[in-house]
Order: sequence, then C-alpha cells, then structure tokens
Amino acid sequence: MKKTLLALALACTSLTALPALAQDAAAATPTDTGSTGGNYQPGQPIGSGNWFIDGSVGQSHINTGPYNAHPTTYALNGGYRWKVGPDVGLGLEVGYNDLGNFRLRNAFNSNPVNLTTQRQALRGWTAGVNGHINVWRGLYISGRAGIYGWKGDGYSDQDINRHHLNQVDYFGGAGVGYDFNDHFGLGLSYDYYHASKSNIHLSTDTASLTAEYRF
Repeated sequence: MKKTLLALALACTSLTALPALAQDAAAATPTDTGSTGGNYQPGQPIGSGNWFIDGSVGQSHINTGPYNAHPTTYALNGGYRWKVGPDVGLGLEVGYNDLGNFRLRNAFNSNPVNLTTQRQALRGWTAGVNGHINVWRGLYISGRAGIYGWKGDGYSDQDINRHHLNQVDYFGGAGVGYDFNDHFGLGLSYDYYHASKSNIHLSTDTASLTAEYRF
C-alpha cells in the first residue's frame, strides 16, 4: 500500500510536467506563451508563478511492532509553484511536520502539551516537489514527493531501552481539493513518511485537511 501511494505521488508530480512538454513540442507562438485562462490560476499567464504557504492538521496512523496509535498531526509548508500549462502547476516546497507529539487540548487542563518524551511520533523537515492538476474549474488533484529528515524515539523488538533516532528518508502523498480563487484553496490529503533505522520502524501515514494561500 505504501509503495503504491509513493508511486501515485511520483506519477502525479511527473504528469504535471507533460502539458509544458507538449507545449514546447508544439512550438507555441510568442502570443501563446503568455496566455491566461485554463483551470489552474486562470488569471495568470503560463510561465508565471506564485509563492505559497499551507498548513495542515490531521491524524496519523502507526501500527508496527509495539506501536499502535492515532495522534493528531500538524504541518507547515511553503514554496514556489509555476503555472506550466493551462490546468497545471508544478513547484518546489520545504516544510516541517510533527506527527503526534503534541496534544493541544491539554493546554486547558493540568496535563502536558508536549508529549515528545512519552511518544514515538516522528517530527522533521521535508523538501520536495509538488504538483496540482485542476481538472474542472477549482477542483484539483495533487501529488507531492521528496526527502524527509526525521527524528523519533522508539524501542526495538530486542530490548527495552528507548532509542533516539534521526535519519534522512523519503515521503510521498496525494490529495484532492478545491481552489476557491487564485489565492486560497482547501484540500484533503494522504501522505506516507518512511522512517526506519536500527531495526526500529517508525514509518507513519497521515490523513490531513490542508489550507493553502498563494501570494
């Protein structure tokens, strides 16, 4: 399932480049190069781009060895995305996520908000590529993939000692959503974060609600 998701994410981000390649192959005239319209950022010409920022809240799932939990996740990403075709955007992004170490509702009681020392949840930086294909007006499908520099704590099957780990692995995801205008959109996404080291497997998948603002 995880390999299928990663393949889907890579396919989505790769397919977003096809309209741009087709445009080059057709040898578009100078008047076509700056044309507006299409479903993706219809008010902008092809070749232009936007800085963007997005925030996500969701739920993770880890069920490997001694771990079985569904904590709340948080993520913040930013980057730049180009309009490479009438319906397609392709961009670069960097971000940071926490996949379940904080319980914000504890701010209203006497329990700790930061549960990093009690949980095995991942946190770390991401860097990768992303793509949007607006299939009908504001309705879009998306894909993202890249590297994941994570930290985590866990137990191996062979001992009872808690280990602090860090490594660079990979992530991939896909989603659907709706752009209400050229600046704001909401979407649902499913992402997989691979994290495995020293026979300790902390790989996690998440389902999230994402809000994006494009400048």
